[in-house]
Formats: sequence, structure tokens, C-alpha cells
Amino acid sequence: MTKHFSAAMVIVVSLLADSSQAQHEFKPTIDSLQKYECPEWFRDAKFGIYLHWGAYSVVERGEWYARRLYEEGGADYDYHVKHYGHPSEFGYRDFIPMWKAEKFDPDALLALFKRAGAKYFTPCAVHHDNFDLWNSKHHQWNSVNMGPKKDIIGMWRDATRKAGLRFGVTTHLSRSYSWLNVANQSDTEGPKKGLPYDGAQGRAKGLYPDNDGQSTHPRAPLNAPKAWRDQWARRVKQLVEDYEPDHLYFDCAVPFRGEDAGRTGMDVIAHFYNQRPDGVMCIKERPWQGLYADGMATLDYERGKASHILTEPWQTDDSIGSWGYDKSKPYTSAETQTHKLIDIVSKNGNLLLNIPIRADGTLDETASLLLEDMGAWLKVNGDGIYGTRPWYIFGEGKVNEIPHFVVESPFTWRDVRYTTKGDYLYAYVLGWPPKHKPYVELAFVAPGNVRIGEIESVRMLGHDGDVKWEHHPDGLRVTFPKEKPCDFAYCLRIHLPKK
Repeated sequence: MTKHFSAAMVIVVSLLADSSQAQHEFKPTIDSLQKYECPEWFRDAKFGIYLHWGAYSVVERGEWYARRLYEEGGADYDYHVKHYGHPSEFGYRDFIPMWKAEKFDPDALLALFKRAGAKYFTPCAVHHDNFDLWNSKHHQWNSVNMGPKKDIIGMWRDATRKAGLRFGVTTHLSRSYSWLNVANQSDTEGPKKGLPYDGAQGRAKGLYPDNDGQSTHPRAPLNAPKAWRDQWARRVKQLVEDYEPDHLYFDCAVPFRGEDAGRTGMDVIAHFYNQRPDGVMCIKERPWQGLYADGMATLDYERGKASHILTEPWQTDDSIGSWGYDKSKPYTSAETQTHKLIDIVSKNGNLLLNIPIRADGTLDETASLLLEDMGAWLKVNGDGIYGTRPWYIFGEGKVNEIPHFVVESPFTWRDVRYTTKGDYLYAYVLGWPPKHKPYVELAFVAPGNVRIGEIESVRMLGHDGDVKWEHHPDGLRVTFPKEKPCDFAYCLRIHLPKK
């Protein structure tokens, strides 16, 4: 895994939320953007929530249904033909009036996300389907004009700030020029061979991209025309100016690739930094989708993570199941996601966790219960998560990676993750030791470690009584109490006054 090194230069002025001090004027160049510094609020927050929501949610087969309904011979194409009709008769645009969001209660949802322990909320503002979920001044295909006829992002923003969380948006738009170009095709075989799909018939102009002969590849387009790049920039800049997000995320590297060489994307990022001095920008190290250079923004891993402690803060975006609501896909468990959170935080990262949402604006019971369970765990153990920094080593044990999607976590009581805050070292033991094991031994907290001094106390978060411990030459040995203080992942708070 490539390391994310610290920025080449530092911003020479303090950026305080309540200050009118002058700030660095960012310019759309790599050197200028590398003066970015991730703000402390993000480093302290550790846990955020987001979601993918759009007209694709109506079908309950995931967010890529908007594309896959046009992929001849695929499972979604076959499903679409059977239930809605051929794409020449019924296309993606026809789902927009069906998306009503009739039970959408952003205040109730934000109350749940806050109980779950999230410190920021960053919903998807536009996916690859090219449909804006705000009052877009530069794109008529938006949720105020059509579908729900609501300013979804405005409603999310107001509820998020009311709940006291930081607000952000994710954007997935830069790939749409080729990703949604499938609507401009036709069948290549069968009884409707050559019959143009709805996009190729000229319907929903502006929603489907103009067919300029570009690829239908799902990756970011090579050499997207200037008109498309400029419209992308206008839409994202308006989103920043009118909705003032604290967090902005591109589902790619810096757009665009090819002759643009990232200039348009850098212009938008510089605009965001200048508009939002306390803002966090996340991009992905995907040079096949655009420009990437360390230090220009905060690094994001999609459904992955760093294998070690990174110098600069980073983020994983993950999901409890599919990204868009898919009733056929299982969810992972609260334990697995909590283990991921602990592991990520121990390596200087944040977890941005996606929760699938139904078309009507509600979560299903399983997703809600998972969030409540994570919140209950964080209420007991959050002291070693929020506001912490990595130790010199992230942990010990046999497991480092959690597979792409698993319901059950592979971590056991032999796996430990460390965080620090002030005079305290937090050791998360990721399973309860078996009855035949009299103690858990933390090898890196042995007296021979010259980084630490005398241990003053050891406490298990959530346990009212004392725990038995011994600073043995082989490591810190802690005997766990008879009763578990929570359902999974047990935190030892070790008082280690600085030497």
C-alpha cells in the first residue's frame, strides 16, 4: 500500500473557525494545494456516516442499476425488461417521478446517527446517475424540480447542524460522461436489435450525456470535452458556495484525466479550500481516474484501509451492505464494523460508514439496530476513540486485514489495537479471552519498552470495579473480570504518565 506522506509545506497562518485572520490563498496547482493541512476537528471526529440515495433506490437493486439496466444480457437488464419494459420504452429517467421520499424525516435520522456515535454526516449529493440532490442552478435534473421536489441536501444540512454534527457531501459526478453513456446504445442482438434506448432517442436530454463517441467504460472518461468539465465545475462550486460543507469528497482522484491533466479538479479544490478554511477534502489514489499527488487532500480508501500508521490523517469509506439500497444483499454486523473502526483509528484514520436507505427515506430495522448497537458500544468505549492519536505501533496479533465484505469479524482476543490521548494508552482487545486463559498479555507494554515508564493504573472501560494486572517482563498481563462490560471489543485504559 502506498504511504500518504505529509504535505510538502505547511500553512503559515492559524485557521480558527471564529477568527477573521488572513489565510493562504490556494491556487489550482499541485504546489499550492500541498499547503493543505487536515483540520483538527476531522482528526478528532474519527467516525462519520453517509448514504447513497436517488431514483435508483426505487428498484432496490443498488445504485449501479441506473447503468446496468442498459447492459444487454446482464442480470439487471433482464430484471428491468421483465418488470418495467425494454430500455427503449422505459429508461432510468422514468424512475425519477417514482422517487417520492414521502417518509423522509432528516431530523429523526440525524438523531439516530448521533446516537450511533457519528461526529460528521456526509451524504451523497450526486451519484454517477447525473441527478443533483440540491437546488442546482446549473442542472435542471435535480431533486427540487423533479422526483421528491425537495432540496434534499439543504434538508440534510439543516438537520445535521441542528444535531451538532459536521456536515459534508460526497460527489460522484465526474465519471457520468462515460458511465451513463450506456443509455445512448441499443441492443446488439435479439428481437429489438438496433432499437435505440431512451437516451439514444433524445429523451431526457441533459440527464443522459451527449453521445460524442465517448467510451461507455465505467471509469472516469478520457478527454471529456471542455463543456462537460466546465459544467461539472460550476455544479460542484455552487454546491460548496450555497451549502457550505465542512467535508467534500470526490469518488476518484482529481478530475479530469487526459488533456485536462487535473486542472479543472484542482480549480474546484482550491475554491473549496478558499471558501471553507476549516474544510476537509478527500480524494482517492486512483491515477487511472485523474491526477493524484500526496498532500493535496486527505486520502480516502474505498472499502479498504492502510496496513500501517500513516503520517497524515486518512479516511476509509465503507458500507454495512451495498451502497444504494439492495434488499437482496446482506449486512455486515455491528461487531465487524466496530472492529474496523478501532483498527482504522489505531492507524490514524477515520471511518465514513454508508447506510443504505430506502426510496421513501427510511432505514430498515436491521440497519437501525446495527447503528444503535454501535452507538451503545461507543458510549462505553468512545474515550479511546474520539480525540485520540496513534501510538508508535498500531497493535499486535495475527490479523491485520478484514476481507472486502464479511458478516463475522476475523479478529479475536489475540488481536489488540492501541490509541493514545494525554497520559493514557488505550488497548482494545478485540475479543473476550476463553475461560482457560487466565489473562491477556500485551507484549508491547512490557517493562523493556523504553518508550514507557511506570504504569500507574489499568482500568477496563465500562467495568465499575478494579481489574487485576501485573507488569510482567513478558508484557502487561490483565485478568479480565467475570462479566463483559459490553458486547464486543474491550478497552483497557492504561495510565502512563509521560516520562
